[in-house]
Amino acid sequence: MARYNPKDTEPKWRDAWAKADVFRTADISDARPKYYVLEMFPYPSGRIHMGHVRNYAMGDVVARYKRAQGFSVLHPMGWDAFGMPAENAAMERGVHPKGWTYDNIAAMREQLKALGLSIDWSREFATCDPEYYGKQQAWFLKLLQRGLVYRKEASVNWDPVDMTVLANEQVIDGKGWRSGAPVEKRKLTQWFLRITDYADALIEGLKTLDRWPEKVRIMQENWIARSKGLRFTFKFDGAAPAGHDAGLEVYTTRPDTLFGASFVGIAPEHPLADQLAAGNPELQAFIAECRKGGTSEADIEGAEKLGRDTGLRVVHPLDPTITLPVWIANFILMDYGTGAIFACPAHDQRDLDFARKYDLPVLPVVLPPGEDPASFEIGKEAYVGPGSIYKSSFLDGLDIESAKSEAIARIEAQDQGQGATVYRLRDWGVSRQRYWGCPIPIIHCEACGPVPVPEDQLPVVLPDDVIFEADKPGNPLVRHPTWKHTTCPSCGGAAQRETDTLDTFMDSSWYFARFANPEAAECIDKAAADHWMPVDQYIGGVEHAILHLLYARFITRALKDEGLVSVEEPFAGLFTQGMVTHEAYKNTAGEWVEPSDVVVTAENNIRTAKHATTGEPITIGDIEKMSKSKKNVVAPEDIFDAYGVDAARLFVMSDSPPERDVQWTNSGVEGSWRFTHRLWNEFDSQPAGDFAHDPADEMALALRKSAHKLIGFVTDSIEGFRFNSGVARLYEFLNALKAAPAEGATPAVLAARKEALHILARLVAPFTPHLAEEAWASLGAEGLVVDAPWPIADAALAADDERTLPIQINGKRRGEIKVKAGLAEAEVEKIALADPAVLAHLEGVTVRKVIVVKDRIVNIVAN
Repeated sequence: MARYNPKDTEPKWRDAWAKADVFRTADISDARPKYYVLEMFPYPSGRIHMGHVRNYAMGDVVARYKRAQGFSVLHPMGWDAFGMPAENAAMERGVHPKGWTYDNIAAMREQLKALGLSIDWSREFATCDPEYYGKQQAWFLKLLQRGLVYRKEASVNWDPVDMTVLANEQVIDGKGWRSGAPVEKRKLTQWFLRITDYADALIEGLKTLDRWPEKVRIMQENWIARSKGLRFTFKFDGAAPAGHDAGLEVYTTRPDTLFGASFVGIAPEHPLADQLAAGNPELQAFIAECRKGGTSEADIEGAEKLGRDTGLRVVHPLDPTITLPVWIANFILMDYGTGAIFACPAHDQRDLDFARKYDLPVLPVVLPPGEDPASFEIGKEAYVGPGSIYKSSFLDGLDIESAKSEAIARIEAQDQGQGATVYRLRDWGVSRQRYWGCPIPIIHCEACGPVPVPEDQLPVVLPDDVIFEADKPGNPLVRHPTWKHTTCPSCGGAAQRETDTLDTFMDSSWYFARFANPEAAECIDKAAADHWMPVDQYIGGVEHAILHLLYARFITRALKDEGLVSVEEPFAGLFTQGMVTHEAYKNTAGEWVEPSDVVVTAENNIRTAKHATTGEPITIGDIEKMSKSKKNVVAPEDIFDAYGVDAARLFVMSDSPPERDVQWTNSGVEGSWRFTHRLWNEFDSQPAGDFAHDPADEMALALRKSAHKLIGFVTDSIEGFRFNSGVARLYEFLNALKAAPAEGATPAVLAARKEALHILARLVAPFTPHLAEEAWASLGAEGLVVDAPWPIADAALAADDERTLPIQINGKRRGEIKVKAGLAEAEVEKIALADPAVLAHLEGVTVRKVIVVKDRIVNIVAN
């Protein structure tokens, strides 16, 4: 018996696939139904880890399965290649981002090819290719012409380490999503995309995405955060500050609590705050301190509430005898509503925390059900539940929703405001103060203002001759001696190019459409995009739920309105896979250590670790997502070399459900390696030749039934993204094969084995494609298994032989019996009445009727 050797076998079959060009995508004229499977494309960091292996192996299972089912499959690969890591590497290592990036792409391409992925590599591109980002510049200008792109001065999130602006979605817990540095607020002139124009459409579109995880749809809806409320104006009590004669406009979602107002608050970035601080150094210092705070709602929620009384007062809109103080407060967001609120501390926790700190009134106006209005008080927690309105003049006695409507109607009748819908979603700031990104195709002229680069001058290409110096952070395009200097396309005068580049999420917001035809002269080949879009199955991490996925949905809708594509939603199906995790290790200096340099031993259930070379004690840390920063990554090449690619693929899909994290262990991959060898032994032991089936041979019949049932199990597992369940069934079926060994078998068993092995080779092909090809060849089957059709189960053989029937006595379940499928009703009745559990419940009563619903249930009526 020949031993299976993946080192020889796996490269052989990858060469065979490449020579036959089996994964090249068919032309759109192909009559087969299309299927577009896509994994979120990788950042070219230089090496893949087992997390990449899991992600791309999952997509490969789906692509190979759909191909076998007769679909014309598009399964491309590209590189999300712009971004700060390349620029940081340039400063740290004295290399150019371009060379660093393309070197990394070359290395990772070879690593991914070693996985045996069914990728059409002819469609590969990187977002840093001028051919790609030039097309992006072209549609950017189309959106500019349509008014979806604009420029304005705005308060922005500034990352002081990466020295660039971040979108709100890129600020995680008040820190830059890449650098981890606390984000500051600054005012800069920036380019924006009007994503808010599509807020309603983006929310409504979520209802159509029935093959998306519910948690992702909820996250997006909560981020957009559509709310209905009241926008109205407080009149100032006395003289209004200059420029604010109309009053102070606020927005609220709780107009029902207006009579509980105790102060009015404005954001530190509010124009009125800036105006008041102009001659007040103390207020200037306070506002500057506020701008250093976190920008996310979670940060604001948890931060200490800080404020300053401006000395101004405003008149209550529903009772002119009441005036309220105006405070600057650090918990108010300038980019939500109007940047000003009225505060009702009794019914909002942030307002309450602020009011308690500064000894401001707390006036409850919503009475919880069953509470006494004379004694109800607010303690440490605001009351935000249901109830009736009280202490509120004409609103008294109304429920919350009715009171909202009545308050809005009264304010509108006074011509002091109107009902309004607002969103937490802000327009997308896309300017980034860095070099390694898509140049914004704008020229700035003193006479003409911002002027689009003419289409025939695209792409605007990044200059290669830039210099990166660690002591000169910021965008080197600004310092370039010639690149930014040009002439105005309108007047011909001296002008300068825009030196900001586009947010890299722009690059990934449309790449899936370009894959339809990456060589098209136009931005998007509409005929090809209409054929392939939407992506039938998209696979990637849930961490992109708000960033990439929301932006991609927006840009797709914008491109549809531009006539470049026909679909509104880019991804029909979405699967968010779990992470591959591993313990993290540190040495005595507190530095991260790679797992390959650590030896872990266990004695009396106590695990200790030391450095493999120096013997230095190593601290075993938490199990965390594999990360280059913590060095807890496992190099796939080491695993491939020791166990083979197929064993690694099998392990990452078999250890846990694919939506959950999987902890990498050597023992786990060793188990998968042993399975591949056991599987090969079954193929290798099958003798050549044709053998006749014999229905009377019970062993042969049992094996055939198991094989045909297996088809349904594995099919369902792939369709339902339960890969681990499918692998478990393959393990079980191996036992069925071993129970019917080839040695000494009857011709009927050999015939059943041959049939089963032909089925098995095709079923394992999506999971262990190299082994499947070797097995297919060993059977003498025609062609490549990758070209073989998916097996179809014989319904009679796949049918269950037994049925489990519940037994009800007078409508209550009292037991169950197993019977042969299709058994006569009289026989079923005899078995049911003889069951011990049933007999125990029939003691002392008389059976009046037995109703048998064939193959489903037994009902007994007794009294």
